Amino acid sequence: MMLKDEVRTFWERASCGEALYLAENSIEGFRGQMEQRYELEPYILDFASFDAWKGKKVLEIGVGLGADYQRFAESGAALYGIDLTERAVKFAKERLGLFGLHSNIEVGDAEALRFADSTFDLVYSWGVIHHSPNTKQAAGEILRVLRPGGKFKVMIYHKFSFVGYMLWIRYALLKFKPWMSLAEIYSKYLESPGTKAYTTSDAKKLFDSASRISCRTVLTHGDLLTSDAGQRHRGLMLTVTKLLWPRSLIQKFFPKHGLFMLIEGEK
Repeated sequence: MMLKDEVRTFWERASCGEALYLAENSIEGFRGQMEQRYELEPYILDFASFDAWKGKKVLEIGVGLGADYQRFAESGAALYGIDLTERAVKFAKERLGLFGLHSNIEVGDAEALRFADSTFDLVYSWGVIHHSPNTKQAAGEILRVLRPGGKFKVMIYHKFSFVGYMLWIRYALLKFKPWMSLAEIYSKYLESPGTKAYTTSDAKKLFDSASRISCRTVLTHGDLLTSDAGQRHRGLMLTVTKLLWPRSLIQKFFPKHGLFMLIEGEK
């Protein structure tokens, strides 16, 4: 099986956060999922600036359960969306339908967007293209479909994160394989097969043809062990670690060692 097919199969089983945060496919269920999303990841609201895109042409790559997609639709954006999986597209269509919202959404591949050059004012993607086998090509496609002066807002995983360190301790050090790299750890043990994580310099190279780019990292609920995320790795070790985890020290001395890298730029 090709890697992209493995990635698709993984996310067709459950969209990101589905098992943890979506109680039911209803207005109440989707509202609850949205509330939990922004409670756990409040930096999304400032990063996406949903209300700034009224009347603008926006593409979201990887809609997932559709909370951010819904917010763009509510803002009055001329909204388009793609996802690699039928499952996510179905969720997003059902979600927007329940709230009386409209968009243009379809199954699509971030590495080969069907849109013409210079189509969008904004391309937004939260935690998606690091799962794509050819992330550099996906980044190039983002820039291609942006109009000159258009903006991109993309989150990808940051290599030097506490999530990565914890996974390395569990799956490399404690299994007597200390030679395993962080790249191998992310690829094998964090979400879909082949998942990647990047340094800030790596991220800038992905979008090297952009006229402007900035990157920042944030500590996540995964790095701080303040949520039920990471269910794939549950067990006694995680339970004990959560009790002993030095969150305040991490926040004070290692604020840049978070999993999420927030990238903003302009074509």
